[in-house]
Amino acid sequence: MKIGIAAAEPLADAMRRAAALTEHAVLWSAATEIDVLACCAAQPPSLVLVDISAPDALTIIHNVIARTACAVLAVTADIGADATRVFHAMGHGAIDAVDAPPRDALNWRVAVLPFVAKLNTVAKRIARQQRREIPVRKIGAPGILPLVAIGASAGGPAALATLLGGLPMDFPAAIVIVQHVDQQFAPDMADWLSQSSRVPVRIAREGDTPLAGTALLASTNDHLVLKSADRLGYTAHPRAQVYRPSVDAFFLSVEAHWPGEIVGVVLTGMGRDGAQGLKALRSKGCYTIAQDKATSAVYGMPQAAASAAVEVLPLDAIAGRLSEHFSSTIHAGA
Repeated sequence: MKIGIAAAEPLADAMRRAAALTEHAVLWSAATEIDVLACCAAQPPSLVLVDISAPDALTIIHNVIARTACAVLAVTADIGADATRVFHAMGHGAIDAVDAPPRDALNWRVAVLPFVAKLNTVAKRIARQQRREIPVRKIGAPGILPLVAIGASAGGPAALATLLGGLPMDFPAAIVIVQHVDQQFAPDMADWLSQSSRVPVRIAREGDTPLAGTALLASTNDHLVLKSADRLGYTAHPRAQVYRPSVDAFFLSVEAHWPGEIVGVVLTGMGRDGAQGLKALRSKGCYTIAQDKATSAVYGMPQAAASAAVEVLPLDAIAGRLSEHFSSTIHAGA
């Protein structure tokens, strides 16, 4: 993380020395609003540390946030004693507050640990937010169908029943599901899911075209993939993939071929299948979801995919979020 410091000496020096104990780099320090904004423009940091005891601190916070993409951490001599200033700073957009590192202490390295820990915590929050700010692809030209690609394994049948049961009958996207299940059980599983789903569920056959408001379920021990812009099919490759059918193989084929909007969803399951594919979708700007730990029967696949998820959601919230997402993108494109 790159840091800018909005403070006068000797406090600025104390913050520089403390930051030097971390992996973060201090780009500059400045004491006035004009200089701080000039430094932000010339060398944009990820975070600006602002001394909120300065007379123009609130103005600096407001203008840094309004004019740049930088986050602000409020720094004060004593959070408890300066609670009012802290509240005002956060009201102007500061994401957190921290006590200033001591300039002198008998055991200085120990005394600055709370400040260092706060920098590291804020860095993680900023990194997570930056991942979420990758633009999401909107629905393309009229007539191009959006696709929801879903992967699941252990605990998946019950999770899929809940998700599909929460979708409306007029759901506007096509749905394709890859569940780790032996081919002899796939037809029965499709029938079983149909009993709780408001959208029809059937097994995916060679050459099928995904259809709006219909869920297609992978149904062989080979991998279901998108072979062209509108045709599904099966392939034995990659043969080394132990999970069959593979969520990764399907997600990667969708990323390569589907011409419309894509939403990727990874549900409960053992292992890491789906993590690579969801990352590829996220890097392309697609909207991605992973099921949360509390509602996962096995938190393997969703945990591995969580870093590529725009949102990590409880199972019973995913259907509603998908409906909201397509409602908002359709209206945005209208």
